Amino acid sequence: MSTVQKFQNGIDDGPAMSSRVLKTVVLVVCCAVVIVPFLGVISTSIASQEHVTNSGGFVLWPDALNLDAYKSIFNGGVVQRALLVSIVIAAGGTLISLAGSTMLAYSLSRPGSFGQRPILMIVLFSILFSPGLIPNYLVVKQFGLLDSLFALILPTAISGFNVIVLRSFFMGIPDSVLDSARIDGAGDFRIFWSIVLPLSRAVLAVVGLFYAVGYWNAFFNAMLYISDTAKWPLQLVLRTYVINNTELSSGDLGGAAADQLPPQESIQMAILVVSLVPILIVYPFLQRHFAKGMLTGAVKG
Repeated sequence: MSTVQKFQNGIDDGPAMSSRVLKTVVLVVCCAVVIVPFLGVISTSIASQEHVTNSGGFVLWPDALNLDAYKSIFNGGVVQRALLVSIVIAAGGTLISLAGSTMLAYSLSRPGSFGQRPILMIVLFSILFSPGLIPNYLVVKQFGLLDSLFALILPTAISGFNVIVLRSFFMGIPDSVLDSARIDGAGDFRIFWSIVLPLSRAVLAVVGLFYAVGYWNAFFNAMLYISDTAKWPLQLVLRTYVINNTELSSGDLGGAAADQLPPQESIQMAILVVSLVPILIVYPFLQRHFAKGMLTGAVKG
């Protein structure tokens, strides 16, 4: 290759190299914007009291491992109780929502189902229009669900969007598979349980993740419907004691002595870490189903 050709190739590769460098820099900056605050939250929650005080309440890298903040919030106080409430709501609500959504979506995906078109219109209408805050509160009150954990589950048990995603997936299952099961004598429920659900693991994992994250992160309904602090979910505790910067007393932390409590900043960051960990644990197991489930459910509508 001549010197002129090498020089021309160098000119041609220049913009491509600059583009790659720019993309790398942007990616590194975006990762730093996400990772550095999260690292600071974890570091503040496990740093020593002196280090937190000297750093002004935010530690980027701890000087030593100190778990006093986590021992305080798991000492039988309000945080531990709220964590158990959130687990019950997220697990029970996800099961109820998945059961109701899959059965409704399957019935809407079968031609000739009773009331198929009117019910489908109602589902689509629920996506486009919300009844509003006051009607929702009056319905919950009329059914006697105030100060009940069911008030955090039943009003949001069925999502119209998730029903449409599931319906689209069920409509993509070949009719020949279902017809062969009917020829063998299987009824609708047996077909749904033994054939449709096993074929729908990907989309069920995605929809289940949507429901679980929604229940886990919800705090507004708890503000409206729950006045008993013993039934507060973790996110409402997080909002009260971290976002609003309300100081946790020794009674809120299981009766520990006030002079033995870690810094409030460490306790707040520990609550924040505890609220993030469950979703971070669950998501990697469902990630492989995420793209497949969403794309499959969006192909046909």
